[in-house]
This record gives sequence, structure tokens and C-alpha cells, in this order.
Amino acid sequence: MTAAKTQKALVVSPTDTSRFEFVEREVPQPGPYDLLVEVKAVSVNPVDTKVRGKRAGKSLGWDASGVVVARGSEVKRFREGDEVFYAGDLTREGTNASFHVVDERIVGHKPRKLDHLHAASIPLTALTAWEGLYEQLRVEQGKTLLVIGAAGGVGSLVVQLAKRLTKMTVIGTASRDTTRDWVKKMGADHVVNHRENLPAQLAALGLKNVDAIFCCVGTDAHFDTMAELIAPGGRIVSIVEPEQPLPMGKLFGKRASFAWELMFTKSMYKTPDMASQQAILDRVADLLDEGVLTSTLTVDAGVLEPAALAEAHRTVSSGKMVGKLAFRL
Repeated sequence: MTAAKTQKALVVSPTDTSRFEFVEREVPQPGPYDLLVEVKAVSVNPVDTKVRGKRAGKSLGWDASGVVVARGSEVKRFREGDEVFYAGDLTREGTNASFHVVDERIVGHKPRKLDHLHAASIPLTALTAWEGLYEQLRVEQGKTLLVIGAAGGVGSLVVQLAKRLTKMTVIGTASRDTTRDWVKKMGADHVVNHRENLPAQLAALGLKNVDAIFCCVGTDAHFDTMAELIAPGGRIVSIVEPEQPLPMGKLFGKRASFAWELMFTKSMYKTPDMASQQAILDRVADLLDEGVLTSTLTVDAGVLEPAALAEAHRTVSSGKMVGKLAFRL
């Protein structure tokens, strides 16, 4: 157990939710199935920016890499001193603190070949990509996959997994030279522009339909196009909540399916397969150590401080982020 009794946590300002401030808090105590982790690095995801307004006085952060310093009485797979990485639980305090408690079932062993900063950029996006591809889309080798918004944190890992692990034909979308170059670097076979006519661009590649679509941006804006491009019997998954009801009837004639992916669902509802996230993270760690997957960290944001975190939120919410951004503690 850590000798520290208090810790420094970075919380959303109670008076202005666009700002952050440090507070002194007691070090949390792990429950029976929890690990107490000394946090070494964290990253920022779009979810942080979306929930910030409702989290006044609370810590954000749902990605961390660190070292286990204590464990609950029922913990089986981890010991003090183990290096771990994880994405946390939306119903609990976030990772932007010196110490953090997390259920062992959603924690993986940190990749040995990555430092904490690079490891912290992986968990949430890797879980989202893995669950979306293999639990929702149930992708197969040799099939075609369209990734809409392929340059972000999730899209970067969707492209890598689909191409390098599953050997699919991957078409990623990007609208700027920098993002197009990044998507190609991640392994996409083709890159098209989601701000232009997608059916025409795919037709130029000799594709009328695709077997699966992974939507990382603008579900509302792209739904009609996805309905047009999905093959009969194909599957679509999206990670972006819509602003309006979607015209699902457009998928009926093709007997195509649509699903949502939210990696927090398992921990929020304590689902029977909650521990699958531990297995996924361990597998992803192995793939990173083997060089099958590569880190998606593009911005070393330095040491976690209030002004720097506020700036990071502005960057992530701009919609122009490539890869991931992470802080040291």
C-alpha cells in the first residue's frame, strides 16, 4: 500500500466547467475487486470534452498507464508493482489524479515495449476499435471495410487491426493532406475524402458496396451514404451518438444491420462479459510488443497542469486531432 494518505487531483472547476484546478484529496481505498494504481500518464479523448459540463468538481480522464500499489481482497491477476493500462469506468472518478482505483476486470498489463506516455494513449481507443470490429461487425479476412473518420484515435486503431491483424481491404476517409498521410501510414489500402462524394470515389476504386462500415464521425451526416454503400447483409457500427432519429428503414431492403459501440457499457452495467476487456487489453499489449500494432500518440502534451489540460480539450474538440494526445503526471 502506498504510504501517501493524500493526493493531488485535477478536477473540473466548480465555478467554470471550461477550466480545471488542482485539489488535495485522500488517496482512494480499493474495493474487493479493485486495484489502486499510481498513475504515470493519461490521455484525453472526445468523451472527456463531452461530459465535462456535467462533472463540475470531479476528475475527468478515461485512459491511464501506471503501477499497481495496492489491491483488493478478491483481486486475482495483479500484484503490487505490476505495470498496467486501462480506460476506466464512466461511472467512477476519472484518472486525472496521482492515484486511481479501477476494477481489475477492465485492466490489462502494460505493453513492455511502450513507455507510460505511449501506453496511456491506447486503451479506450483500442477497446472501442476491437469491440466494434470483432463483437459488433464480426469482420472476416478478405472482406472490405470502410472507416469513416479514420485519422482519429479510434479510426487509427480500427485501420491497423483490420489491415494488419484481419487482412481486410481497408478504405479510410480523411479530408486533409496530413490526415490522409496518417491514414495511409496506419495501413489503409485506399484513402477517400468524406467531405466529397463517397459513392463516386469508391466506384473509382471499383467498389459499389463494402461489407462493413465503422463510423467514427458524424453518424447523422453520413447515414444516408452508409445505407447506400453497405452491401446486402452487411453491417454498420457507429461510435457517435446521433442528434436526430436515424432513418433505419433505408437498411431494411438490404437486410443490413446497424449497431452502436460504447466501450463503457460493460463497466457501467457490470455485464457478464466485463472481463473480456482485460483479455482484449492483454492481447493488444502483445500485438504492440510484437510490432503488429503501433502507437497512435502524436502529441506529447508534457506534464498534466490545469491550463495545459484546458488547451488539450480545445484541441480534441476541434475535430482536427490526428492520433492521440497524452500527459505525464
